Amino acid sequence: MLQQLINGLSLGSIYALIALGYGLVYGVLRFINFSHGDVFMVGAFVAFFSAPLATRFLGSGWLTFAAVLFISILFCAALGAVIERVAYRPLRNRPKLTMLITSIGVSLLLEYGGQLWLGPDPRAFPTLIPNRLILNTPTLVLGQVPVIVMGFSILLMGLMYLVVQRSRLGIALRAVSQNQAAASLMGVSINRMVMQTFAIGAGLAGAGGVFYALLYPSINPLMGIFPGLKAFVAVVFGGIGSIPGALIGGMVIGILETFVTAYLSPTYRDAIAFVILIAVLLFRPAGLFGQSDREKV
Repeated sequence: MLQQLINGLSLGSIYALIALGYGLVYGVLRFINFSHGDVFMVGAFVAFFSAPLATRFLGSGWLTFAAVLFISILFCAALGAVIERVAYRPLRNRPKLTMLITSIGVSLLLEYGGQLWLGPDPRAFPTLIPNRLILNTPTLVLGQVPVIVMGFSILLMGLMYLVVQRSRLGIALRAVSQNQAAASLMGVSINRMVMQTFAIGAGLAGAGGVFYALLYPSINPLMGIFPGLKAFVAVVFGGIGSIPGALIGGMVIGILETFVTAYLSPTYRDAIAFVILIAVLLFRPAGLFGQSDREKV
């Protein structure tokens, strides 16, 4: 059981990273960016193509891993900013349903554009860090890769929490989230804040793609579909807009998925997240840490 718990926590930390990006965008624009899971896929492929070059100049080891991770985060952040500028900003004053449909279109563009350019076949992800054993007992085999994935994921989420709560950028983001008109009157550039929100969320998704590929070293252009949907369930479960909620929601989804796979059947692996989504929507629509919005009519 302890082995499955460790596996679930490492997978759940990746879901939490993606979920945090969902929550950031929803907090500012009040819509779900369904192309977010495919940015996760792009991050894995950027790492795939940049790893040989980084290895050539830096050798294998931690420095190469750090360089590949940084390149993926930077590329995905730029991609997120471009998607916001080209696809979403012209529609910002339209009904939210229009932006939602557009996000599905962007998602399909990334998925099938990736298949056209990269091919549909899975590719083996290179070994950036050897999975040396930290602990090897009859009941628990613990390699360093799951520990690295959990540690770096929690570190990134902690940094994001500090940025949102303690920095001037975070204050501006929270102001835009609460009242865009008032924030604009106080001198906050709405367009810049929205673009930065997309860039930060996409960068986190790119990091999640690298971590996922380290755990499951086979990547393909459709790999972001189910992790993206499960991260969406995680952010709904934890409460949209809550960083601790995204962390806990991702961990819960990862642990339950791993336990269901190990003790029931791999057939139900993808179903458990949607069972949780239905239960949350029925009994606590705001999630664990979310707050219900009351509208006057």
